[in-house]
Amino acid sequence: MPFEWSTIGAAYFYEGRWKDAEELDMRVMGIRKRVLGEEHPDTLTSMGNLASTYRNQGRWKELDMEVMETKKRDQGRWKEAEELDLRVTETRESVIGEERPDTLTSIANLASTYRNQGQWKEAEELFVRVIETRKRVLGREHPDTISAMNNLDEQTCTKSYSMSQRRLRKRC
Repeated sequence: MPFEWSTIGAAYFYEGRWKDAEELDMRVMGIRKRVLGEEHPDTLTSMGNLASTYRNQGRWKELDMEVMETKKRDQGRWKEAEELDLRVTETRESVIGEERPDTLTSIANLASTYRNQGQWKEAEELFVRVIETRKRVLGREHPDTISAMNNLDEQTCTKSYSMSQRRLRKRC
């Protein structure tokens, strides 16, 4: 049953039905924790799915990070996503190793969560770590390596946009 729920949860996720996806992600994660244990790869995948759902509930059309930070309900979601991302990343690093694709994806997810909270330094350090590891393990032209480079570019653009918005506000 958890597999089917996970599949339905993924469909909800891709349709943008965040609350429905969250409900199923939580249910699947709970069952997998109980049946398979916290360190099982399927449980970790469920935790990562839930973290992604939380993260996507916080993506707004506005690009201004200061506006994002004022939305308290969503800030709570960022914290939850960060906690899950940290847990999944740490567990994957200790169980399957730092250079495994799943671990690198978890690190990239954590970096995205940091970026979306305006924690630029932490995000950049993790994005660079993912890029360097993927270059070494997968090669420079691998789609996952290119995706990691794109994430760092997005980080730089978002940070620059936010800083220019702050400067503009100070002038006004």
